Amino acid sequence: MKLIFNALIKFIMGLILVGMLLFVPAGTVRFSGAWIFIALLFIPMLLLGVILLFKAPKLLKKRLDGKEKESTQKGVVAFSALIFIAGFVVSGLDFRFGWSKVPTAVVITASVLFLLSYVIYAEVMRENAYLSRTIAVQDGQKVIDTGLYGIVRHPMYMATVLLFLMIPLILGSWYGFVVFSAYPFIIAVRIKNEEKILTAQLDGYAEYTKKVKYRIIPFIW
Repeated sequence: MKLIFNALIKFIMGLILVGMLLFVPAGTVRFSGAWIFIALLFIPMLLLGVILLFKAPKLLKKRLDGKEKESTQKGVVAFSALIFIAGFVVSGLDFRFGWSKVPTAVVITASVLFLLSYVIYAEVMRENAYLSRTIAVQDGQKVIDTGLYGIVRHPMYMATVLLFLMIPLILGSWYGFVVFSAYPFIIAVRIKNEEKILTAQLDGYAEYTKKVKYRIIPFIW
């Protein structure tokens, strides 16, 4: 019951926060792109949360809890939150003042890719029971090199980068896209720091990096 309560509180608070960050700058609730985004974000999130609650409650707890202790990762989390807030506010202002216009075809494509990122996210959680919001090597942790982990070393970050970049396009804002485009660079810092820790503390990870060469984008990086 404590886990359910914690999950519901964070879900509701997240919904309220996103709504405020979008509708207040937009000056209206008649922001269709915002409603589409909210549906695409929170409906799959709710379904995934319910599945984890029954299938993998320990994993759900790890995804809900935890604060970064490592200084570099604290900075990454702070900058990611700043991008998140600024991107939403700029997108809302863009809608309010009509600064830019994203073609409908692009919005639809972005929506499909956004859902695809959720599919990748879910598959990664199915594959890796050691996932946590914080960077730390857990007791008994082993290197996962199957499924998507056999293609890129950080499929979860691949999913989040895709998700973040599609958000402003769904909201119909090119200016918002400029803000959110800083996110991959922040994730690159997180990945390099994380791999330094994993190489030093997780047996077999150094060999894994030689086997799977690419971090989040096959044949690129």
